[in-house]
Amino acid sequence: MSSDKITPAAILAMKARGEKIAALTAYDFPMARLLDEAGVPLLLVGDSVGMVVLGYPDTTHVTMAEMEHHVRAAARAKTRALLGADLPYRSYETVAEAVANAQRLIAAGAGYVKAEGGREILPQVQAILAAGIPFCGHLGMLPQHVLEEGGYKIKGRQEAEHQKLLDDARALADAGAFAVVLELVTPPVAKEISQAITAPTIGIGSGPDCDGQILVTHDLTGMFPWFTPRFVKPTVHCGAKIKAAVQDWKSSVEAKN
Repeated sequence: MSSDKITPAAILAMKARGEKIAALTAYDFPMARLLDEAGVPLLLVGDSVGMVVLGYPDTTHVTMAEMEHHVRAAARAKTRALLGADLPYRSYETVAEAVANAQRLIAAGAGYVKAEGGREILPQVQAILAAGIPFCGHLGMLPQHVLEEGGYKIKGRQEAEHQKLLDDARALADAGAFAVVLELVTPPVAKEISQAITAPTIGIGSGPDCDGQILVTHDLTGMFPWFTPRFVKPTVHCGAKIKAAVQDWKSSVEAKN
């Protein structure tokens, strides 16, 4: 594997070559370094940090200051992987806010930013890209809208929803997004979108036919055992292993009394 830093252009080229893209979340220095050493090419300091690290009930509580803090921590790993960050809830409501907050995340060490939405945020996306900041889209189930939607719902089942997803994905790709995350999109629609745009689609709970897959690392590794999404099968149960190791150590300490 080359030691060259992975760029948005390199991620785009992976789709052109038919290579699947593995992506995971990282919120701090050791996890970013471990995932990078494992060869994961695309990393995200996701606003999912709110639930799996900060203890919030959903992503709408995460602030720009908290995102900057975690981006700085992960960026200190100096990864070969392309490391990006979510623009948090209500941080890109206007074009000026979108650009200013994207610049804050880049200054903290992000190599790209991600925001939720399609054509309704296209002016913000275009302005971010015009400022020279790589952009990743996010369509389908939008976690920052969970309160207004009343939960996490699969997208693309209705024809109007299907068409909107397709049109939004094309608009983001045409604007210059180097990738588009598809979250909880029905697999046939996710496959159609993947075939319709040149930008790679990165699926999460959207079937096997996206150009890549992303998971919250805590879900994949069983580091947040109190909740696991239905579409995730943990490959290891680190939470249980940590608890067992601590209990063994505690017993050994107590036995020496």
